[in-house]
Amino acid sequence: MSLQAYRQASAQAENPRQTEYRLFAQVTLALMEAAKADPSDMTARIDALDWNRRVWTVLSDDCANPENGLPAPLRASIISLAMWVSRHTSAVIRRQEHIEPLIDVNRLIMQGLSPNSTGAAAAA
Repeated sequence: MSLQAYRQASAQAENPRQTEYRLFAQVTLALMEAAKADPSDMTARIDALDWNRRVWTVLSDDCANPENGLPAPLRASIISLAMWVSRHTSAVIRRQEHIEPLIDVNRLIMQGLSPNSTGAAAAA
């Protein structure tokens, strides 16, 4: 019960930017762990790859909504990144590409979401 209370308090104390940062941190950590697994062991990698693709799909869907408050060029960029993530993830699953570029993209997004970033200051 105290864990549930903590989660509720945490959710109430976070703003959407902090929640997105935390989500990217969690999925990126899962990708980093998956990157350590043997590339031929897809069972060790598929959950993280699928989770990352689903995160990006949700972001893309949200950015496609005309009621989204982000500027149109930024929304278009996020949608383009989500499409790239989906294609690259498929290539990783087929063992045609490496997982590290997915980690790099997520880290860049985290930098932009970080409260210490220039983008965060400009958005505030």
